[in-house]
Amino acid sequence: MFILEAAPSLKELCITVWDHSCHMLMRYKEFRERNGYCEKADVEWKPHTPDFKHKNPVKLTIYGFQPDDIFVRFIRCVMEHAVNMAEIFLHDKKVCLCCDDLDPKVKSPSRYPRNADERKQIIQEFGMSLPAMVCFLP
Repeated sequence: MFILEAAPSLKELCITVWDHSCHMLMRYKEFRERNGYCEKADVEWKPHTPDFKHKNPVKLTIYGFQPDDIFVRFIRCVMEHAVNMAEIFLHDKKVCLCCDDLDPKVKSPSRYPRNADERKQIIQEFGMSLPAMVCFLP
């Protein structure tokens, strides 16, 4: 939320979330820090000013979306404060070449909503009245 507050002319917010199964990246703390990998699993999505409203953002794109409470709370919070949000694009996990070579038992499977019923349920969890504004993309 601090990005929304700190960027008054921001029109699009695009984030990528990685969930690596490979140990290669987990061993190299400096590499993870230098490339912005985060170890914090639960984040409170609260703006500094509770009544903060941002009128410029119209598009939110998330690469690595998974239908869990952290993502749902984040999207709800962005929608509450970015009052003119018109489009939300949700993409499945990006594939790490190192993770892709792992044994399937080691990988964390994607829970990305694949069918219309799963997608409808996610949209209902967002609490939004305009489901056409949410696009699920591979």
